[in-house]
Amino acid sequence: MNISTLTPPPLSLYLHYPWCRQKCPYCDFNSHTRGEEPSRYLASLLQDLKDELALSESRPLKTLFIGGGTPSLIPPKLLRPIMEALQRSGRWNLGNEATLEANPNSADQRYFQAYYALGINRLSLGVQSFHDRQLQALGRLHSAAEAHQAIALAKRAGFKRINLDLMFGLPHQSPAEALADLRQAIACEVEHLSWYQLTLEPHTPFYHTPPPLPDEQWLVEVQQQGIELLQQHGYERYEISAFARPSGRCQHNLNYWNFGDYLAVGAGAHGKYTHSDATVVRTSKQRLPQRYMQPSAAQPLSRHTRLTQADILCELMLNGLRLVEGIESTQLSRYAVEALAEPAINAARQRGLLQQQRQRIAATPTGYLFLNEVLQLFC
Repeated sequence: MNISTLTPPPLSLYLHYPWCRQKCPYCDFNSHTRGEEPSRYLASLLQDLKDELALSESRPLKTLFIGGGTPSLIPPKLLRPIMEALQRSGRWNLGNEATLEANPNSADQRYFQAYYALGINRLSLGVQSFHDRQLQALGRLHSAAEAHQAIALAKRAGFKRINLDLMFGLPHQSPAEALADLRQAIACEVEHLSWYQLTLEPHTPFYHTPPPLPDEQWLVEVQQQGIELLQQHGYERYEISAFARPSGRCQHNLNYWNFGDYLAVGAGAHGKYTHSDATVVRTSKQRLPQRYMQPSAAQPLSRHTRLTQADILCELMLNGLRLVEGIESTQLSRYAVEALAEPAINAARQRGLLQQQRQRIAATPTGYLFLNEVLQLFC
């Protein structure tokens, strides 16, 4: 296929709200202790959104994700102009998946109801654990009881689509506690669970002063038992740390993993855009909120990087192989990286790490266990 004839992939929208009440010691996201009036930041966010919409060739928006930080701190009256701008653009349909991240300690019935009325139809709650001891070790501000209360408030506000973020491999956590967290999450009857291992990321307090964590054998055994438990209760694993009941998959994240496009709006937000001339460009916004709100010639709001063919191959595999079903093999020809990928694919297949069937390329069960090793062949 001539890449110049490429039809752009689906387009999503990511909005970033960087403020938190407190920075967690394991968090490496672009989040900052709240010190600004939200109205000032939201005004900059709205202008950024309008500029991105004007530059994106009238393509319809498939999904919206408002991440952070703690977006559930946003007063609904300040979120309203953003949702109204989306509606006025003619590129957003009410009913499209629209997710907002929330923390249990900022759960508010009135806020949740107002978000739902504005068109937010999916909440992602950062529970992390249902054990107070683990929550304290993680520096979380909420208790297990407040986590359960937040879930109940979300349901009462009308939310049918709820994700719970949970971690395992926590400081001093026992296998029984890790599995008990999962059982409590399952009992909450939500459609989606993100269950992932705590990792020590550079530039975080946990990285510089590591807490005592379980060993590798503990992690492997707990993960296997947890996956089996989730499957027994109707949660299908469709990505390395994502589990969903029927029709509950996160469409926004699927667009990421399938190498879709997404607009970046907000401090530190990253985007990807396929232009009509078939060039693929990465966008990144000023990371620091002050610089984002007051860009200058020396510190411009946005930076743009055109991806090389090697970059495209790396990102295709880096994202697509996270999915249990892998990527469509036609993606390689779609972006003219088939020849570039062939040596690495053959090497991985010979080692039993990749499989190719029904026009898809996916990690084998062994390859899924050693996914970082597989990805190094492509990046």
